[in-house]
Amino acid sequence: MPINDWFKQRETRRYTVSTQGGGGDLPDGVWRACPECRKTLYQGEVAKSLSVCPHCGHHFDLIARDRIDALVDPGTFEETETALTSLDPLCFSAAKPYTESLSKARMTSGLTEAAVTGRAALDGHPIVVGALDFRFVGASMGSAVGEKVTRAFELAIKERRGLVLVVASGGARMQEGMLSLMQMAKTAAAAERLARERLPYVSVLVNPTYGGVTASFAVLADVIFAEPGALIGFAGPRLVEQTIRRSLPKDFQSAESLVGHGMVDDVVPRGQLRERVGTTLGYLMPDETSGQRSAAGGVS
Repeated sequence: MPINDWFKQRETRRYTVSTQGGGGDLPDGVWRACPECRKTLYQGEVAKSLSVCPHCGHHFDLIARDRIDALVDPGTFEETETALTSLDPLCFSAAKPYTESLSKARMTSGLTEAAVTGRAALDGHPIVVGALDFRFVGASMGSAVGEKVTRAFELAIKERRGLVLVVASGGARMQEGMLSLMQMAKTAAAAERLARERLPYVSVLVNPTYGGVTASFAVLADVIFAEPGALIGFAGPRLVEQTIRRSLPKDFQSAESLVGHGMVDDVVPRGQLRERVGTTLGYLMPDETSGQRSAAGGVS
């Protein structure tokens, strides 16, 4: 499926308002239709379950800050690098100017860039945490996103913290051309520096994770988790089919299939992620951070 068609399909199914049952006029956003089981859901109940359908387990989208809040210890997140934002070095213009796309993304998302990063604690462990927000130009990686991710690795090294990244992305931000592709090497090098310091890095891949992000820092973690049903790959299924001229399995690039191929370590439902990531950090964090954990409010 071409990426433009994928975006359109995603927008049409993301939020569906329904007034079934003769309820009359209802405020927008009160009801949501699950794209998997087709049941009409009360938005308040979906929110209580971390935006997971209580009937079939379908995982709806979450914005970056909600993903971070669902992972870290309450009240511990301190955002960093808030001033970093994209420019338009190539004066790029296609259907509309790149600067217009950036302005719209900032207005609709309330973010300065697709990546949100900062310090936090998880189960008392001191960490640097980050999440990519698909509302901002498809969470694509341009120069600013690459820099924010790189600085997250560097902050973890400087302060001897673990790193946890929740990743969703359409890939490289092609409006920035080669400058965008260079971020793959930069973030991969930063991941290597963290590994040499023997500090843990856990990535959580959510739907969708594609392109240059998949081919760089997203899959270089010590432990890679994925949410159920997440699609993860480099090129999309339709492009792969057209290239190899063969039909693909129905579960191609699904998180569940990638566990069997060794690309993902485990598929973890959203409600269990905090516990699983915390336990993983408990195994991997070096002994030198035990004092930091006590200071962060954890159990030593």
